[in-house]
Amino acid sequence: MTYRFIANIAYGWQEKRPPDIYVPTAGVAESEDEESFALEFQGGFEEPDEQDIRTGCDSYCVVTPDQNTAYGCVRTVELEANVLRVTFDPAYLEELYLDDPVVEAVLHAPVEDIARMTEALTRILTYGRPDALPIVIGV
Repeated sequence: MTYRFIANIAYGWQEKRPPDIYVPTAGVAESEDEESFALEFQGGFEEPDEQDIRTGCDSYCVVTPDQNTAYGCVRTVELEANVLRVTFDPAYLEELYLDDPVVEAVLHAPVEDIARMTEALTRILTYGRPDALPIVIGV
């Protein structure tokens, strides 16, 4: 069954912002509470190097609560009205601690924050090996 949550927070950065942000980052979250549900997407500024390729870190990554992380795991991302729908490859559900491959975030964040998130997300999802790039619709 699709996991659906209200995203009161949306964010996106495409530039380095020390000391916290060193990669392009976009995400949505229920709240700032560490216990709330969140999805974060991260890419890179430079092309993946040989070590990234060897370790499987040669694509964008997705982080779910408790820092569960998977690389190149998204099949599709769709933004329709105020709903961001992410469909994950079922092979990565265990890594991400998800029960269902479809997660929907109902966006209740400020419009300018959603715009920054979608702009950064579009860039992030084009990062890395071609076979891991998802289909992006309306983002």
